[in-house]
Amino acid sequence: MAKQSHSTSKPGKRSRRSLTDPDNRIIELPAFPRRKSPQHTPTCHNPLIQALNQAQGQYLAAIKTHQLTFGLGPAGTGKTFCATAMAVEAFERREVARIVFTRPAVESGEHLGFLPGRLRDKLEPWFGIFRDYLTDMLGRGVVDCALKNGRIVFEPLAYMRGKTFDDAFVLMDEAQNCTRLQLKMFLTRIGEHSRVVINGDTRQSDLGSGSGLADATRRLTGLAGVYIHEFEAADIVRSRLVRTITARYETG
Repeated sequence: MAKQSHSTSKPGKRSRRSLTDPDNRIIELPAFPRRKSPQHTPTCHNPLIQALNQAQGQYLAAIKTHQLTFGLGPAGTGKTFCATAMAVEAFERREVARIVFTRPAVESGEHLGFLPGRLRDKLEPWFGIFRDYLTDMLGRGVVDCALKNGRIVFEPLAYMRGKTFDDAFVLMDEAQNCTRLQLKMFLTRIGEHSRVVINGDTRQSDLGSGSGLADATRRLTGLAGVYIHEFEAADIVRSRLVRTITARYETG
């Protein structure tokens, strides 16, 4: 996965607000302006994101330079981790005011039934991986406070209708489980000063035929501001065994 180096330098004077996390510790978060100021770039937690292979390097570069990036390919290539790290960097540099994580709430061939608890508890099976990555990169206190303050949002795709993504870094995962109409709805939410990453593997859709991800990439190929990056089985970094298993499945 991509590695981050942490800066220990103290930020300069800027407007800040104090929040209290669940353990009653005071957390200082920067007050984000609506737009990035070109005269000042704050010190960020993750100033360097190091790609583990050429494919990750191309993917990270595409996210930096395009408003909409598709990351296609098998599990284990680091799509979600890399995109989350880029979201954290943009958030800490005040290039965006919010991070929004979404995905279709489709179960992988099994029915979990009714999940008790608050909405946050119900969403945990689908968004736990994002929370783990964010906690590793930012710390639990900062993540909990940002969630409470609406700076970091976990939201199912079904709740996106009627919304607009302004000044936000939006990451959709498991997009192969979107229908054509769902993905069209999501894509038409993109507003000003936003960056959007859509990840998925068209070969692992739980919908069977008719995945909206393949349809969207076909329609948007060659469009200005859009980049479609395809990972291969050889790009898997999770483990050598996973890479071998994936290659066996791809060869039938």
